[in-house]
Amino acid sequence: MFILIGFTILLIILSLNIDPASVNALNLTNQTINLHDIETKKIRVGDIDMAYKIFGKGTPILLINGYSAPLDFWDPILINRLASNHTVITFDNRGIGNTTLGNKDFSIPQFAHDTAGLMEALKINQADILGWSMGGMIAQELAISDPEKVNKLIIYASICGGNDSVPPNNEVLNAYSNQTENTTKRLEKFLPLLFPNQWRVDNPDLIQELTKSTEISPVETLDLQMKAITGWQGTCNRLNNITHPTMILFGTNDVITVPENSIFIASKIPGAWLVQMEGGGHAVMMQYPEKFSSIVDIFLAS
Repeated sequence: MFILIGFTILLIILSLNIDPASVNALNLTNQTINLHDIETKKIRVGDIDMAYKIFGKGTPILLINGYSAPLDFWDPILINRLASNHTVITFDNRGIGNTTLGNKDFSIPQFAHDTAGLMEALKINQADILGWSMGGMIAQELAISDPEKVNKLIIYASICGGNDSVPPNNEVLNAYSNQTENTTKRLEKFLPLLFPNQWRVDNPDLIQELTKSTEISPVETLDLQMKAITGWQGTCNRLNNITHPTMILFGTNDVITVPENSIFIASKIPGAWLVQMEGGGHAVMMQYPEKFSSIVDIFLAS
């Protein structure tokens, strides 16, 4: 198993023979894609009308979002980096944003089935998969239930569920109660959990930008999604069935999906990479977007 603990970007570059000069080639001034400006489309997937966005050119990659998050809640640097050589698909999970509720029970396996259905509807036979938080749970189920649909797998800040997962503290659990359907207000509530305190103080402009969203998700849907997470039996005892090239990535200061979970997942998937980002929270992708995007690039190119 290839484990990268306490890594440096240079170490990863050297190990994979990637030119260091290319790693930070993209910055905010070079971005050409703004997710908010891309048309949201809808397509029938089983019992739901699924909202999605598709852009870029190259090998398909599906981005599977976490609890309550809408399809545009992805870092712009990552989006632009991926779109340079991938066809990128983001989407709203069942009942979230502009995707309809449907008539089937909410569960992590059902969300994985929805994801596979979206691929079939878009005539995508196989794709790279990046799942964040709950999206990482969905990605695990997808890789196990529909292995032929997955090329490379990235599980970011996630757990494998069941009794083998390490839960967050009570402060985090309490934050998931008394939800609001307004995405902006919900994000404001969760920001202390997504980012370390000092980082939020040092980056007020980015924090303000992150709370901008026009999508609304009913509180009832959020409750159903949370029940799907807490009721999930997990994949902990099935992880060795994942044989795809896999990278597990996490921030050392993540209080929602604490680091022990990522370490456990990586130990159970044959040949998995394990990458920790020092000082990163649950949304480390947005804290250190250049480094995060470079790591993803390196893995996908390997």
